[in-house]
This record gives sequence, structure tokens and C-alpha cells, in this order.
Amino acid sequence: MRSFIRLTDFNISDLLEIFQIADNIDKYPNFLKGKTIVMFFPSNSIRTRVSFEKGIYLLGGQSILFDSATLEKKEDIKDVFGYLQNWADAVVVRHKDINLLDKISNVTDIPVINALTDENHPCEMMSDLYSISKLRSSYLGDEYLFVGATGNVGKAWKEASKAFSLSLSQCSPSEYAILDVKHGNNLLDSIKNKDIICTDSIPEEILDDFKEYQITKDIMKQANKGAILNPCPPFYRGEEVSEDVIDSDFFVGYTFKNNLLRIQQAILIYCLSH
Repeated sequence: MRSFIRLTDFNISDLLEIFQIADNIDKYPNFLKGKTIVMFFPSNSIRTRVSFEKGIYLLGGQSILFDSATLEKKEDIKDVFGYLQNWADAVVVRHKDINLLDKISNVTDIPVINALTDENHPCEMMSDLYSISKLRSSYLGDEYLFVGATGNVGKAWKEASKAFSLSLSQCSPSEYAILDVKHGNNLLDSIKNKDIICTDSIPEEILDDFKEYQITKDIMKQANKGAILNPCPPFYRGEEVSEDVIDSDFFVGYTFKNNLLRIQQAILIYCLSH
């Protein structure tokens, strides 16, 4: 059994195997029958939590939910999971500190699946790239542009670019550059020759710094023909993206995230099978 904490823990053939499992998810109708998946999520999680819970249910399993704050108690994490692994077959953890997930993985024999940290968002990246692969057969050779500040989503795209050998650039004011990612601070220049445009919401305190970095319909027209816009939810019309671009054909659409369900199922199947 393997944990799923960083995409860079895997080679591309491993990750594409997860895509193949997702393609054939109907072949695993009762894969989790008799199994219990313990989940740790903060109360404000919506999409990731719902898709994991439903995915576990559809595979015939049981999910038990705790608040992420439960992991911050005085009891040593080794002792918490020493007992928990008697009854849990895997754990899904959403917590800001990726080091905590590493520690859990080191002290248990069951898979630990990363549902978001301050450093990355591997399940979300897998879902996005799986969905993009259904829209564009050239997705591994496409040019990706992330427009936004350094943060867990930007770092997640960096991690994905390493794991899948993608060509990734970032556009933002210089002070928000992601380390070791090709960077530009002029949006019109940066978007030229790009195929996949990704954004992240901008923290309120730095919104003024990103006034010149809003993705609009006219901006998208400067990208390659057939380019798509993939904003990370929650997105905010009038901030990182304009109203008109979300209502245009450039936007990948809400059903784009539907694959989060089957990818998270596929990750569970993969981790419990290896």
C-alpha cells in the first residue's frame, strides 16, 4: 500500500495508471466493501470533502469524518494512529502542514492521502490534468501558464509540472514569483503561445497588486487557438477573472470538476492495491 502525499513521489507511468483506473472505474463496484476510510477535513471544505465521501460510498466503503483540528491534540500522532490503524484502511487528510502527513505516513501501515496542504494539492492536480486530457490529447506537450501569487495552488502546478514533465510558466508581480518556475510580469506577453491558463484566487490584502493581471475574454484571445481557462475554485468574478471570460467558451466549465470524484476513487484504489 502506498500513500499519496506528493505527485513527485511517483513516476509518470504510476500517475497515468491512476488515470487508467479512473477510465475504468465501473470495474471496481465494491472495491471498498467492508473497508473504512477515516477523513480529517476542516468545516469549510466543500468540493474535496463531498467528492471523497461520495466516492467512498459508491465504492461500497464507509467514511468517518473528523475535523482537522482533531490532529492537533496533545497525544503524540504516533499513538493516535497506532490505535486508529486497527480499524481504518486508509486516511484522507486536509491539513496545512504537509510535514504532519509525512509523520502520519511514517508511523502507520495504511495509506495517507493528501487532500490539501499549504504546499500542494495533489488530488486536485490529478483531477485537472485528467479532465484536460479529455479535452486535449496534446495535454502533456501543451504550454501551461499559471497567473497568480505563490501559494498552495501555484506550488501544486509546479509539482504537477515536475511529475508530468509539463512546460509551466507563471505570470505575476515579481515579488510573488514561485521559486524555480519560469516567470514573467507582463500578462499580454506571458499569455502568448500558451494553451492552458490556470488561476488562483487573490488574497484580499494583495488584490491591488494584481489589478493588471485579471484574465479577461480579450486577454484569452491572445493565447493559442483553442486555449482554455482553468480557474481554481473558489474563483471571484471581477478579481482574478472577469465576468465575460467565465461566461465564454474559454472557461472549462463547472462539469470540469466532475472528474474529481472518479480521480479520488482511482487514487484510493491505486493506493490500496500497491
